[in-house]
Amino acid sequence: MKIRIAVMIATIIVASPVYIAFAETKPSKPVSSNKDFIQSARDQLQNNILPFWLDHAVDNERGGFYGRLAIDGKPQPDAPKGLVLNTRILWTFSAAWRFDRRSEYLDTARRAYDCFVERFWDTRHGGAYWMLDCNGKPIDDGKELYGQAFAIYALAEYCRANRNPLALDKAVELYHLIESKAYDPPNQGYRETFSRDWTCAPAARLAFGEKGATKTMNAHLHLLEAYTNLYRVWPDPALKTSFRELIIVFRDRILDPHTHHFRLFFDDAWHATSDTVSFGHDIEGAWLLTEAAEVLGDEKLTEEIEELSVKMAEACYHEGLDTDGSLFYEGEPHGITDRQKSWWAQAETVVGFINAWQLTKDRKYLTAARNTWQFILNRHVDQLHGEWFSNAVYGDPPAAAQKGSEWKAPYHNGRACLEIMHRLRE
Repeated sequence: MKIRIAVMIATIIVASPVYIAFAETKPSKPVSSNKDFIQSARDQLQNNILPFWLDHAVDNERGGFYGRLAIDGKPQPDAPKGLVLNTRILWTFSAAWRFDRRSEYLDTARRAYDCFVERFWDTRHGGAYWMLDCNGKPIDDGKELYGQAFAIYALAEYCRANRNPLALDKAVELYHLIESKAYDPPNQGYRETFSRDWTCAPAARLAFGEKGATKTMNAHLHLLEAYTNLYRVWPDPALKTSFRELIIVFRDRILDPHTHHFRLFFDDAWHATSDTVSFGHDIEGAWLLTEAAEVLGDEKLTEEIEELSVKMAEACYHEGLDTDGSLFYEGEPHGITDRQKSWWAQAETVVGFINAWQLTKDRKYLTAARNTWQFILNRHVDQLHGEWFSNAVYGDPPAAAQKGSEWKAPYHNGRACLEIMHRLRE
C-alpha cells in the first residue's frame, strides 16, 4: 500500500483534466557562487514568498487567515482554517521579522498569534484545536501532537521576535500538557492522537491508515524542532531532560542504523510497521537533529548526531537524488516508489545538503544544494502569480492545485531561504 507521509496530497493538489494557462517557465540564472545563492534566497523570501501571503492570505472579513488559496492566490472564503497553517504563518513571519524588521512582518505574526489564542486555544481542556470553520469555530476539536508541536515551535519563535511573555507562558503550558498527556513512560516517545479532553486514541491519525501505528516519525520530528526552539527561550531543567531524551529516541529508535533512513511508523514499543523511506524527511531530519544537539549543548551527543547526520545526507545523496538535482519523494528497499517532486522536500534538501557541507567541508554537498535550488527556481517558482507550486511544473499546472491549504504554508520555503542566508553568511 502506498504511503503518504507528511501530508494528504489530495488537499494540496487534486488531479484534474482542467488546466489554467501559464506562461512557459523560463530557466533562471544559474546560482554559481554563495553570494548569488544568498541573493537568490533573499529575493525569493522578500519579493516572492512573503508578499504573496501578505497580499492574499489575510482574511479581513472573518479574522485570521484564509484556509485555502487557489493557484493564482484567490482565496476560498468558506474553507476551514487549520492549526498547522496558522502556526506555520506565525512561525514564518516571526522569523522573518527577526531577520528583517519590516513592520508588516511583525503585524502579521501578531495577527496569527491573536488568532491562535482567541480561536484555536481550548480554554477548558488546554491545547489547540485541530481545525476551525471559516468563521473561527471549532469543527475538529481533537488534539494532535503534530499540531501542538507546531504551536510550541511558533510561540517560541514569536517570543524570540518580540519577547512576549504570554506567548512563552502558552508554549510552556503546552509543553507540560504534552509531557503529562502524551508521553509514554514505559517505551519513551509520545502518543499522538487525542480527543478534546486528551483521551488517547488507539491509533495515530496521521499514520494515514498504517495498521497498528501509534507513533510516527513525522510528529516526533516536529516535536523535536519545537523543543529545540523552546529551549532557546526557556532552558528549563525538566525541558532539557525531555529534549535530550527525544534526540536519543531518534538516534536509537527512529533512525535505522543500517540504512541511515528514518523508519516512519511504529507501535507503542517502537516496532516499525512500514519499510517506506521518505527522502524529504530524512534530509530535513538530518539538519534538524544537528541543530537540536547543538542547541542542547551536549558535546559528546553533538558529535554522535553530526556523524549520523552526514550519513543520512549521504544516503539521500546516493539514493534519493534525480539527475536534474531534485529529490524523489519516496522509496522502498527495492528502489524509488514515488517520483513526485514536492516543494517542501526540495526546500529541505537545500538546507540539509548545506548542513552536510558545513559539517564535512565536502563541496559535493554544496553543489548538490545549489543544483536543487536551481531546480526549485526552474520548476517550482511561479513566475506569474508568485509563491511556489506544490509539485514541480513542466508545463501547465493543474487548475485545482493550491498555493495555500491546511498543509501548504510559507514555512518550508520561507525557512529554507532564511537558513540559506544565515548559513552561507557564516
